[in-house]
Amino acid sequence: MKTLIMVLAGLGFMITSCAPTAKQIKEAIEKDPSIVFVAIEKDPEKFIEVVNKAAREAQMKGQAKSQEDEGKKRDEEFKNPLKPELESGRASLGPADAKVTIVEYSDFECPYCTKGYKTIKEVLQAYPNQVRVIFKHLPLDFHPKALPAAKYFEAIAKQGAEKAYKFHDLVFESQDKLREKGEVFLKEAAKKAGADMKKVEKDIASPEVAAQVSKDTAEAQKFGMSGTPGFLINGVSLRGAYPFSEFKSIIDRHLGTTAK
Repeated sequence: MKTLIMVLAGLGFMITSCAPTAKQIKEAIEKDPSIVFVAIEKDPEKFIEVVNKAAREAQMKGQAKSQEDEGKKRDEEFKNPLKPELESGRASLGPADAKVTIVEYSDFECPYCTKGYKTIKEVLQAYPNQVRVIFKHLPLDFHPKALPAAKYFEAIAKQGAEKAYKFHDLVFESQDKLREKGEVFLKEAAKKAGADMKKVEKDIASPEVAAQVSKDTAEAQKFGMSGTPGFLINGVSLRGAYPFSEFKSIIDRHLGTTAK
């Protein structure tokens, strides 16, 4: 600011107080934008320092505001949780009578969903008797392998949740192969999961499987989830590949426990 004031004075702008007002500076720069360039040339290191400091402060303010808004939204969802459909017989992980149900909306080709997959593994390990997970589908248009993979999962799920989630793990553990080999890899993963391939080929083409994937996608969109992964933890949303600590905070609150 001191440099800019000196430049303004040197260029003949009337300074009527110890420091010009923001309005005066704005009017001066609009009248002659070269003022800014003169100030930068006079002390470029100081200029960069000031700009970086302002950027850091703006970022910190933005993060604080975002966290505040997220906290308010979360409190509201604890009071009025979102209500996904919890179909009986849907392939799931964890005990059916678990106190906390996590509905996951995911895309088999999304790299962030691989992070989400790993975090859910941590969650289930930390809460083996208190958390159930239901995997649902939100295949994004720009991931061409995601929809076929979702259909394979649902077709295999007809043969049992254990096989479906073994397939699920194989795909997320080898996502690069999904991108490279597409359906060839999906068939390999289904075989490794122990699925009856004749039945898979029949079921994958069925209207029922297509309808299930479409229904999941519509539900996710209803809750405003446009990206993946997305999670509803007893109806409280997490939108993105958040770390375990975020899941723990919400789960513990549902369970009425404090963080360890």
